[in-house]
Amino acid sequence: MSATASVKVRIDDLRRVLRDHAHRYYVLDEPSLPDGEYDALYAELLALEQAHPELITPDSPSQRVGAAPDSAFETITHSVPMLSLDNALTEDEWLAFDQRARERLGWDLSVGLPYVCEPKFDGLAVSLLYRDGILVQAATRGDGQSGENITANIRTIRSVPLRLIQSKYEPSLLEVRGEVLMPQQGFEALNAHQIARGDKPFANPRNAAAGALRQLDPSITAQRPLDFYAYAVAQIEGADWPNSHGQTLSWLVNLGFKQSHLVKQGRGPVFVQQAWQSLLDARESLPFAIDGMVVKVDDRQLQRDLGYVARAPRWAVAYKFPAQEASTLLEAVDFQVGRTGALTPVARLTPVSVGGVMVSNATLHNIDEIERLDLRIGDRVVIYRAGDVIPKVMRRLDENDAEHEQRQRVSLPTQCPVCQSAVVRLEDEAVARCGAGLFCPAQRKEVLKHFASRRAMDIDGLGDKWIELLIAQELVHSSADLYSLTPEQLLTLPRMAEKSATNLLNAIAKSRDTTLARFLYALGIRDVGETTAAALARQFGRLDALLAADEAALLATPDVGPVVASSIRQFLSEPHNQQIIAQLQAAGVNWSDQAAAQDLPQPLAGQTWVLTGTLATIGRDEAGDRLRALGAKVSGSVSKKTHAVVAGERAGSKLDAAKEHQVQILDETALLALLAEHEQMS
Repeated sequence: MSATASVKVRIDDLRRVLRDHAHRYYVLDEPSLPDGEYDALYAELLALEQAHPELITPDSPSQRVGAAPDSAFETITHSVPMLSLDNALTEDEWLAFDQRARERLGWDLSVGLPYVCEPKFDGLAVSLLYRDGILVQAATRGDGQSGENITANIRTIRSVPLRLIQSKYEPSLLEVRGEVLMPQQGFEALNAHQIARGDKPFANPRNAAAGALRQLDPSITAQRPLDFYAYAVAQIEGADWPNSHGQTLSWLVNLGFKQSHLVKQGRGPVFVQQAWQSLLDARESLPFAIDGMVVKVDDRQLQRDLGYVARAPRWAVAYKFPAQEASTLLEAVDFQVGRTGALTPVARLTPVSVGGVMVSNATLHNIDEIERLDLRIGDRVVIYRAGDVIPKVMRRLDENDAEHEQRQRVSLPTQCPVCQSAVVRLEDEAVARCGAGLFCPAQRKEVLKHFASRRAMDIDGLGDKWIELLIAQELVHSSADLYSLTPEQLLTLPRMAEKSATNLLNAIAKSRDTTLARFLYALGIRDVGETTAAALARQFGRLDALLAADEAALLATPDVGPVVASSIRQFLSEPHNQQIIAQLQAAGVNWSDQAAAQDLPQPLAGQTWVLTGTLATIGRDEAGDRLRALGAKVSGSVSKKTHAVVAGERAGSKLDAAKEHQVQILDETALLALLAEHEQMS
């Protein structure tokens, strides 16, 4: 493998890990990686992309912020993107930021830049929109481009003004950015209430605030002790922009917004370092959680001169606090099963205070990490807690080697601790997984969401909310159970009316008529996406032929390599999965069998096609399926290797790319004629 290829593999791995944890952190409110480790991985990605700019892609985490908004809320597009901040993890990194800013501005090195230092709240960033002084909209950060509409919930927070304090500078439109957080005292009272009710306490104030803001019922949010601190303005109409960030903060206070007393203004890197140390010293005594200090160049003209990179301003940085550590005893290791079947080892610890929080559990990531650290039950270990999120085991303290060798080793379970199915660990992969797939209760929610999705079984109206309720009420244990639901069962669900129940049952019934490719994709076999599912359907033609295929036969399928073949064979060999597939067929899920690929002409084999715009006669999904049936590969992007682009109404940038690369362009009429010609020959 060449050096460049090796770098690309590492970049791809980093992007995959960062995307996964960004989704968990910003969308699911279930962080699973300490901030310090995330920051280190992100810094490594930035360094690699800077050294190899030709490998930067639009979907890299460095080119975006956070993750997509939750589908349970209306989506709001931000008029001004909600960017993130780059991090400075050490004093040297902070000084490097200051030097870059001065050099870019051509600033006199003997004169310090004007800075504003603010606490970096550990809460949720939100945007508030005011028209004529009235709060009209509130949204989460989301992916930076669009977020979730939480207006009703934000209105319940008493420190958020529903109407701005009137002044001669009152704008006709004002967008305020700030942080929603839960003060420590309120968090402790909330957890005491949770425990008294027999409910699970929240892990930390940020999780509690996130859960409160994302309640579908605003009355629940109103019961939570939330607070809001404004820290920026994104839009102003009908009033002049303040000349500095400090003036902006003062203006916001005059309009009725709460402001932290910890904000400091001064000049130069020495002032900033002193402000950072002072804030760090005060951290444990503060009424709310912080994980660092935000440093901003104060002058707005200087901010404009410095500008932005893809995801962050060049005039601001998050100067993070160092991670906190403590030592304790490793009492046991349990394995938890995630939504994708991944088994994650969790260290059970003698409780210890780390950064003011009592820690009794810590992540170990995977079995390779346990072996790398050479952990045994009864070892004394160092716990690392960064960013006030999830602690991790950093290392084993040096002890008597003879005693260590006598202690119990930690081994990977051979059976899933939830459903007792076989645990599978593919070659060259660190993560072990439950092989049950369709059967395992730990994976049930994500399996059902995927099964019902538009590109799979396309069950219209079966969204996340209903899936969660069906599982909670124990009406559905597998995808096959969807097809035996009755109106009476659905009407027991909260907020389910008779018409909604009828519509959902009709959608489920309609989904029974499908294609083999969609059915295979809906099963959620690891590494089997739409293209691979379509290739399998073409190659084998019938489900029974695929079920009987060994790995050698699977490898003869285009786009199926050894890893994918192993995943398919393992999934289809699992008795629980075989049982659910049989139940789905017995429930009436059906498709038309077709001749296997080797028995059919493949006139478009080796060709890559792209569909863009709206197709009036046939949808793009159907067009793609029919092209694949003739051997074509259907791609989402245009390149010089693209054979043809089908352009429907309102075709966009892909049509422009086709013209640029001089790729053949067909309209819908020409596509239909081509399909009819080749399908008749088949």
